[in-house]
Amino acid sequence: MKKNLLFAGLIAFAGAGCATAATDSGLSEKAAERLSKYEQTGETRSCLSLTQIDTIDPLDDSHFLVTTRGGGEYLNTISGRCSGASRAGNYIQYTTSINQLCRGEIVRVVDNMTGMTTGSCGLGDFEKLVEIPEEEMSEEGEEN
Repeated sequence: MKKNLLFAGLIAFAGAGCATAATDSGLSEKAAERLSKYEQTGETRSCLSLTQIDTIDPLDDSHFLVTTRGGGEYLNTISGRCSGASRAGNYIQYTTSINQLCRGEIVRVVDNMTGMTTGSCGLGDFEKLVEIPEEEMSEEGEEN
């Protein structure tokens, strides 16, 4: 089964300590800003059903935010880099013989203008994220 997911424009969320989080966790500053509204649970899954996946948004070339149709979010951390994944106009493409997208599956980054592959990488585990309520986010901002 072949699936193409268009890259969705990133919305930056300002969050306290983003630069520190980027340095400590290997996240780029842009990815840390986007993830600042989520709490990482440590709960991982090795596969997600293709029917569950709504979007895969590259936060940077090593981290993908996977949104499911039920509104759940997962962080997928690539080992290494997926060159060009976060570049505007590129999209993620994959082919799988089963009805799931799993750790170790190879995804390709495709330039939307030329159709050429600009990079590829193997997926990691899918870590469940929980959205931090807005009132908690504003309280954290007030403490600093």
